Amino acid sequence: MTENKLIIGTAPDSWGVWFADDPKQTPWERFLDEVAESGYKWIELGPYGYLPNDPTRLAEELKARDLKVTAGTVFTAFHRGLDQWETAWEPARKVAELTAAMGGEHIVVIPAMWRDDVTGEAVESGQLTEKAWSDLFSGHNRLGKTLLEDFGLKQQFHSHADSHVGAQQDIETLLAATDPEYLNLCLDTGHAEYCGASSLELIKNYPDRIGYLHLKQINPDILKKVNEENMTWAAANLAGVMTEPPNGLPDLRAVIEAVEALNRPIFGIVEQDMYPVAFDVPMPIAKRTRNYLLSCGSRTAVN
Repeated sequence: MTENKLIIGTAPDSWGVWFADDPKQTPWERFLDEVAESGYKWIELGPYGYLPNDPTRLAEELKARDLKVTAGTVFTAFHRGLDQWETAWEPARKVAELTAAMGGEHIVVIPAMWRDDVTGEAVESGQLTEKAWSDLFSGHNRLGKTLLEDFGLKQQFHSHADSHVGAQQDIETLLAATDPEYLNLCLDTGHAEYCGASSLELIKNYPDRIGYLHLKQINPDILKKVNEENMTWAAANLAGVMTEPPNGLPDLRAVIEAVEALNRPIFGIVEQDMYPVAFDVPMPIAKRTRNYLLSCGSRTAVN
């Protein structure tokens, strides 16, 4: 990526893939076939083990479909203490090795959620102590430094619903206390909207910290119900809180215009949570979403 373009890609998530192995999910061969047929050139790896984790095999499968990798995804819980490094690093190392082998440049990092995704029960406090914030900052600075020095990969922090970093103030607190050399934002427009954060304000106020994008929209009517009933993220997804662009919020045309104005290359990955979903549903949505996003900007492309 050398030109100052917003490159649109997609992810297994847009085919209903949340886990490495689940019979409810689209088989990985079909996912890759349909991504290529939908007109995309770039993908994320998704959950480690969903796609082949042998670099030679995966490279062959991608080359056969003219696809390339932007990023892998890892999960962390550094706010729970500095000892969390050992828990986080081994799976992160595997993802980093595969991502780098595929020519990817980014690692999307998702923080742990404070309540159980299925039962909705709190597994810890929804508020962080000063020490927990400090441990979170230290852990992510260390992770970003290690990823960059060992693998040449950039850490892109993904704020997330039902995690401790979701609202505007949470994101701003994180950015103020972390090293921009080692941590920038994977700005997920859907999760930002879900948590009451403004994608446009974040782009305007922190232009140099926008390192990567996940492009999705929230149905505002369902979000209202989610907030009224204090629904979990998983329950909200089942209720249809994610919606196909351009039917929801935020306005992705405005987001894309703001990102293009940054005048540098950046990836915008379509990531519409749809687990579980019938196998024949994702591809038509993926095609329509691709076409819509390409219509939103003058320097938005798939390659």
